Amino acid sequence: MKRVSKKMIRINNYCTILYVILILFFAIITFSCSNDDDVNPPVNFNDISQEIKDLIYFNGDEKAATVLITVPGGPSTELATDLVDYFSANFNTSGILNVTVHQTQTLNPSILSGDDITLEQAVNFNAESIETLHQVVKYFKDEGRTVYITGISYGAFITQELIAEKGIDVADKYLIMTGRLDINDVFWQGLAEGKLGRFENGVTPIIETTPFDNAFNRNEARLFAGLVMNRYTERFSTIESLSKITYIYGETDEAVGSLTDQEITFLQSKNTNIIAGSGGHDDIFYDFIEQGFSEAFGIE
Repeated sequence: MKRVSKKMIRINNYCTILYVILILFFAIITFSCSNDDDVNPPVNFNDISQEIKDLIYFNGDEKAATVLITVPGGPSTELATDLVDYFSANFNTSGILNVTVHQTQTLNPSILSGDDITLEQAVNFNAESIETLHQVVKYFKDEGRTVYITGISYGAFITQELIAEKGIDVADKYLIMTGRLDINDVFWQGLAEGKLGRFENGVTPIIETTPFDNAFNRNEARLFAGLVMNRYTERFSTIESLSKITYIYGETDEAVGSLTDQEITFLQSKNTNIIAGSGGHDDIFYDFIEQGFSEAFGIE
């Protein structure tokens, strides 16, 4: 019989130990990965329910983990399908469900084209729109999806009212463009009377002396007044931080005016990301939407 040296025995022992260690290592890794899968299983979202589909227009994968909800300007009686399609065509929204939500006047356009509405009715119609928006946001949040909201012009005020009513955590992040916190009293009061209003150089409110000559425009103005009459520095005063918001405004905005020093100071005190542009109402959208999407949501 061939004699085995002590050195060979030691080498074999080392190999055996090494083999056992490797087996244990791979077992631990396999067990760990298995546990990770149990703790964080892959998320598979369902198709959107028909109830919600009846309230929205969307573009993209309806099972996407991230939902971008756009609340458009207006108030318009037409659903903002073109805006959703524009965002989908011009930004990298792969993996994002791009959505806009019906408002009361898009579901029932006759409320603006019929008889003159009162300011109280306008407030109630806006409240219905906010509840519809909240229903859609809550649906996606309850599924565990990330929800971003972009509010533009009239939509900026709808978004602000949603935050004031439902809390800053109702959605994950916000982009608010061409809105105001505390619009001038004389401006919203003129709108409530069915009159056209504008801001000279983004600062001085100018109100027409007579109302619009048709009920549709008078009712549009009142619907707008029913939101912009609110004082959002007061409505947001109990919210500790507005750091989820990126706020873009125009220094010469003729439609809603520029943010005042007091409004800017308030937003700064709440850690809001503020972007200022020198252009007017429409210019701000086209000049800053790309920067807004990038800074607010990381969408390029």
